[in-house]
Amino acid sequence: MLPLFARAGLAVVPGASKLPWVGGGGGDVPDQALTRADVAVDPGRLAAYDRVCGFDLSDALPPTYPHMLAFPMHLALMTEGRFPLAAMGLVHIANAITVHRPVRISERLALRVWATPIEPHPRGRQFTVRTEARVGGELVWEESSTNLARGKPAGDAPDAPSAAAEPEIPSTAELPVTATWRCPGDLGRRYGSVSGDLNPIHIHPLSARMFGFPSAIAHGMWTKARCLAALGPELPGAYSVAVAFRKPIRLPATVQFAEAAGGVAGVAGATIAFGVRDAKRGTLHLDGLVTPARG
Repeated sequence: MLPLFARAGLAVVPGASKLPWVGGGGGDVPDQALTRADVAVDPGRLAAYDRVCGFDLSDALPPTYPHMLAFPMHLALMTEGRFPLAAMGLVHIANAITVHRPVRISERLALRVWATPIEPHPRGRQFTVRTEARVGGELVWEESSTNLARGKPAGDAPDAPSAAAEPEIPSTAELPVTATWRCPGDLGRRYGSVSGDLNPIHIHPLSARMFGFPSAIAHGMWTKARCLAALGPELPGAYSVAVAFRKPIRLPATVQFAEAAGGVAGVAGATIAFGVRDAKRGTLHLDGLVTPARG
């Protein structure tokens, strides 16, 4: 992983994007997919992930864990010389996961990763990394992970970013609070050490300031994982869970977790809405929605 992050860092050096092996030079997303076969789960690393995210130990993988397994492929894709945007400093703005069935720790996965074309965004440009996980040819898990490259808004930027998945996620500002979490200043380093995501915006205040953040910010996927760990037994066997990352959690922080099962205003059917907001100011950090699989 470290060589990939070193290559990602080169892309932000003035003039380096002109080198053929360094991404970030502009243009279109290349039409390519990366694959890995026979991916096994390391029980020790899984236990460390469970601890930092709050999951109970189980013989089934946490719903967010395949993202961690695929993350080196995400980074390899985004640091390939033809990739048009610099990977370092990207902001994760939305994520949608579909769990087709629980994945057992003993099962070996085949992973496939690719990126969608770049789209305009009010705060720059965005694209989505798609991931599929299969067991013996069976699609068991898939993900859409949307990233923002901050910059001057495009002239044809929409009023809001396109959603990573349907249905559109409603605001959770009025949901009842069920837990309060303290997020320490070293949370980004702790999560980064088990996930491999060492983006400097998460690791230390000094490195975060290089990319325009006043302090280190929590990983979006830690926030989503912590929410799903809190929901725990409420989650069905097969479902989709989509989140929008509204405002970064600046570390250290104290946040509140809110949830409501059943119908949600503006969304039909049985759902679980959940959210994370600042404990003092009420700033929304995450809105999320769990939708059970049909059938």
